[in-house]
Amino acid sequence: MGKEKTHINIVVIGHVDSGKSTTTGHLIYKCGGIDKRTIEKFEKEAQEMGKGSFKYAWVLDKLKAERERGITIDIALWKFETQKYYVTIIDAPGHRDFIKNMITGTSQADCAVLIVAAGTGEFEAGISKNGQTREHALLAFTLGVKQLIVGVNKMDSTEPPYSEARYEEIKKEVSSYIKKIGYNPASVAFVPISGWHGDNMLEPSEKMPWFKGWTVERKEGKVEGKTLIDALDAIMPPQRPTDKPLRLPLQDVYKIGGIGTVPVGRVETGILKPGMVVNFAPVNLTTEVKSVEMHHEALPEALPGDNVGFNVKNVSVKELRRGYVAGDSKNCPPKGAADFTAQVIVLNHPGQIANGYTPVLDCHTAHIACKFAEIKEKCDRRTGKTTETEPKAIKSGDAAIIMLVPTKPLCVESFQEFPPLGRFAVRDMRQTVAVGVIKSVTFKETSSALSIEKTSSSLASASSASLASSSASSSIAKATNDNEKITLTSTALTFLKLIHHPKAIIGNNSFKTTNNTKTIDIENFQSISLKILIIFLLILYYNYFNLNLHRHRKSFRRKSIEENSSQIIASSLINPPPLPPPNQQKWQNIQLIIL
Repeated sequence: MGKEKTHINIVVIGHVDSGKSTTTGHLIYKCGGIDKRTIEKFEKEAQEMGKGSFKYAWVLDKLKAERERGITIDIALWKFETQKYYVTIIDAPGHRDFIKNMITGTSQADCAVLIVAAGTGEFEAGISKNGQTREHALLAFTLGVKQLIVGVNKMDSTEPPYSEARYEEIKKEVSSYIKKIGYNPASVAFVPISGWHGDNMLEPSEKMPWFKGWTVERKEGKVEGKTLIDALDAIMPPQRPTDKPLRLPLQDVYKIGGIGTVPVGRVETGILKPGMVVNFAPVNLTTEVKSVEMHHEALPEALPGDNVGFNVKNVSVKELRRGYVAGDSKNCPPKGAADFTAQVIVLNHPGQIANGYTPVLDCHTAHIACKFAEIKEKCDRRTGKTTETEPKAIKSGDAAIIMLVPTKPLCVESFQEFPPLGRFAVRDMRQTVAVGVIKSVTFKETSSALSIEKTSSSLASASSASLASSSASSSIAKATNDNEKITLTSTALTFLKLIHHPKAIIGNNSFKTTNNTKTIDIENFQSISLKILIIFLLILYYNYFNLNLHRHRKSFRRKSIEENSSQIIASSLINPPPLPPPNQQKWQNIQLIIL
């Protein structure tokens, strides 16, 4: 793969059965992403399962379970090449049940290709309130995908086939909706296509002579073209913030035999290199990157926009999960959020939203329930001016400044500093009810069981305050000089594993820091020490209780034995046992002697 072309990520979105996978599979096939022999194999498999019309979609439906159910569940990543770009296509599911996966894919894209079906009744089903066309387009804009291409698919199934009137009707309807969301219809390319027959995919179709081509007007100038591939080449190359600290939200984590744990995700900001020591938030787990790959090719470095997999040392696949964020441990590493303040716009909620409301937030690749702790003020959607302070509730159409608290560990950033990690969608009742951008974040103090350097005075006060009354103090922490580390014995580590997050502990028995700040989270250290002391006292109490119980049982057993013995003696005195029969010879001898 040459280095002269830019990498871009495309997400294909739209209502279920609009032809997303077929269009995408056909495009990859036509652009050389997959060979003809493999397509013939897929076609044979599809025919055998009674799904012959799915042969191009079969390119993307790799998992057996997906094939049998006939729906795209996971996000399939495939690549192909245009004249201008190396394109990674993310095929997103259209079923409402899989909207979470669609959000994960969309959050990684530079441009969205919205596929709408032109067939009679199909377009209306997709654009209706129950359809996914509206929701997908809205989520794409909310998640920061500012470039859009609309493919009006299944033009071969209109009445009459390849109808210009039907295309114009759909174009007008979709333009009206995407304008309400925030897209400028003048900067969106509309292309009438047939994903199955390949019309207007790579070459202009002879079946639609009425289509003179699409035009896109931007600040940078005017662009024209006739096909879908032309529209992809007309995408503005995204700006790559390489100067910012590394932020890489994980999309998935794999265990690969012979290699180890491989997290996968898109570099949003900064640069990822082999040998770099990375920190994963919100678990505050630190490890070294062994290698970085993209499409099975090793990279010397990964830049923003690259979808990569990277191998990490001494970390099991269970310790990482989707939604965690990787960052450079030596340059502003990411942290977990205690709470954050955001501007939220309510789009579609049947009732009112008050303090305590806890929906699911989709931010980058994370899907975590967050509590609306405090609705601070209502504001104007356009100007941002405050219209009401401390409202009791908000409803559809309202914009508000809200403080949110995650119910589980979550890593987010302010939109101003890291846009991809600072915007979110709010989901409830299987639909998107609100969208928002994060204004500020209160980070949790990093209290990892991994590495803390101490300052002599603070450590002394911490240990004397919380460990003085316990003999465990000597086995928990050992401090000598300012620059020494707090070493832990295996007993103390076991306690910490019981008390603290197990993922915060890696094989070494010491606390260490990534920089030389010489600071320690005293409150957390005291808290851990107190927990250890409580456990130690519970163990003492348990042993004392067992000892007393043992003594009680012993005395009870002795008493029982004595009582049994006295009963046996008494009974033997009252009813003596019969004497053995006398020896006849001896008895006769005795009689003779007497006589």
